[in-house]
Amino acid sequence: MKVFVIDVAKCSGCYSCQLACKNEHVGKDWTPYAKPQPQTGHFWMKIKETEHGSIPKVKVEYRPTLCMHCDDASCIKAAKDGAVYRRKDGLVIIDPEKAKGQKQLVEACPYGAIYWNEELNIPQKCTGCAHLVDEGEVPRCVDACAHEAIKFGEEEELADLIAKAEVMQPELGLRPRVYYLNLPGFFVAGDVYDPVSDEIIEGAEITLNNKQTGESWTTKSDDFGDFWFKRLKSGQYSLDIKMSGYKPIQISDIAVDKSVNLGSLSLERE
Repeated sequence: MKVFVIDVAKCSGCYSCQLACKNEHVGKDWTPYAKPQPQTGHFWMKIKETEHGSIPKVKVEYRPTLCMHCDDASCIKAAKDGAVYRRKDGLVIIDPEKAKGQKQLVEACPYGAIYWNEELNIPQKCTGCAHLVDEGEVPRCVDACAHEAIKFGEEEELADLIAKAEVMQPELGLRPRVYYLNLPGFFVAGDVYDPVSDEIIEGAEITLNNKQTGESWTTKSDDFGDFWFKRLKSGQYSLDIKMSGYKPIQISDIAVDKSVNLGSLSLERE
C-alpha cells in the first residue's frame, strides 16, 4: 500500500511541489483518473504557510498538503454510485465521469482537499499522480522536491519513518495515508534581562510546566538572553525563572493555542 511521508523540517517553502502539480494537471486529461485541473482556484498540492509567534520571536512553517488518501475516507462514504473508490495500492480516486454533479464531495472532506470544477461540473483532487504510478514513476510533487522532503512508496519500505511520524487530525479516525515528520507545534519563547544594568541575563534557569498533564521542561537562557520551548501542544502552561542573585519570578497562566512570545522579562536583584 502506497503512502506519502512529508518531513516539514526539510521543506524550504520553495513551492516547487505546488507548481509541479499544476504543470502536470492543468490543461491535461488523465482519464480515467482525472480531467484537466483549472488554471486557477485548485491546489491539489498546496503549501500551507504559517507564521508562529511575533517579532522578534518568529518561526515560519511550510507544510505541503494534499489529499490524505484515507483508509476510511469520508468522501467514499459521501459519494453516490461508487464515484469515489480506493485502488488496491491505497490511492483514493474520484471517478470524473461518475462524480458529475456531486458537489457534496467538496464538503465531505474535513481536510479541504477536494475542489469544485464549475466548468466541468465535477469535484477534483490529488490523484497521487496515479497515471504516473501506473508507469512505475513517482508523483510529480515528489520528483520536484529538491530537498527530498516528500517521499512516496510502499508502507513497508517507509515503516521506520512512519513510526516517528504523525497524521493530521487523528481524532477523526479516517486513517490518513499521508504522514508528517517534525511538525513544529507551538512554542513559548522570550528573553530575560537585568533592568538596572540594562544587560541580558545568560544562564537563567527557565522551567515550563503543562498545568494539565504535569509535564515540565527546563532550559537556560542563551548568550542573547533568549529561551525557547518548542513543539508544544495546545494547553495551559506556567513558567518559572530562577537565577542566582535575582528574585525568582513566575508567570502562572500562559494559554497556548498558538505560539507565544512572552517578550523581555526583567529580573529584580535580591
